[in-house]
Amino acid sequence: MLPHPCDPTLHENYLASAKDYVGLAEQANGPIPRNAEPSYVWGAALDELSRMQPDARIINLETAITRSDDYARKGINYRMSPENADCLSAAGIDCCVLANNHVLDWGRSGLLQTLTTLEHLKIKAAGAGLNAFEAAAPAVLDLAGKPRVLVFSFGDVTSGIPRSWAAATDIPGVNLLTQLSEAVAQRAAEYIVSIKQPGDLAVVSVHWGSNWGYEIPEEQQRFARTLIDRANVSIIHGHSSHHAKAVEVYHKRLILYGCGDFFNDYEGIRGYEEYRSDLALMYFADIEPTTGDLAAFEIIPLQIRKFRLEPPSRQDIEWMHQTLQRECLQFKTGIVLDPGGRLGLSHPMSNRPNT
Repeated sequence: MLPHPCDPTLHENYLASAKDYVGLAEQANGPIPRNAEPSYVWGAALDELSRMQPDARIINLETAITRSDDYARKGINYRMSPENADCLSAAGIDCCVLANNHVLDWGRSGLLQTLTTLEHLKIKAAGAGLNAFEAAAPAVLDLAGKPRVLVFSFGDVTSGIPRSWAAATDIPGVNLLTQLSEAVAQRAAEYIVSIKQPGDLAVVSVHWGSNWGYEIPEEQQRFARTLIDRANVSIIHGHSSHHAKAVEVYHKRLILYGCGDFFNDYEGIRGYEEYRSDLALMYFADIEPTTGDLAAFEIIPLQIRKFRLEPPSRQDIEWMHQTLQRECLQFKTGIVLDPGGRLGLSHPMSNRPNT
């Protein structure tokens, strides 16, 4: 539905053409425009970004940006054309994390085109690269008059990343974790410490776990907490689940165990309706610059309709509130709903900072 699509042919069992997914969405929610403007997909999210004016906008980009036809034989392959990638610029995205199970869906040539396109758009990338050194290196976000933000990106095999996708000395690929053991967490922490300079803030983005279900495995909890304890990480940005999972505040640091999908093409597809993957969340975290602690936190619920983000109904917002409240109980994290339909933490935060 954007102006410059790739060949819509799919290599999966469910449907043969990407156009068919547009048709399913239209059957569910009505007509979707063709040749839409790059900003179309963001919809109401642009209003929230304008209201909040975040210093850094970080996403998990779970697709290749390529016209490569070298598809991986793995069942589902995602791509967008380089000509349509300006939709990322339309939302002012600063950083795309790439250590996930779709960035090499169209081969290493597809990964290289993805990296080239992001560089052309002046969007930083982390988690994938031309070799293991580049794949492990953080994206460095320089904020005017504020601390640098280092974004580290890891992909775990439990999310479905093929082991063959791991970057090596002279092989392009992703920054892959084959396990989430204490020893691996310790090595990751040591690497982060070796890169950080005094005053830097660190964000660790991790693609881990299954697509469905609310369980938070013990190894994920241990891995996240070790990075906070040993590397002074401010935010753990977890993803892979198609729906939002629990939030934890650990030693004044934010752990998002599963952010859920922000965009997907599931409109009109049957199955897993109880998880409401049509409900998307924006996470705004304020970090105290001098300590790296969480100072304020706000979650904005949105809904995917007609391949666009729209404000959800009050009933849907209340459903999301109740769901997060239930799942966060295990971490003694209270979620509150304000009259404006925004979610936040129930316990008081320290002074609101500028980062």
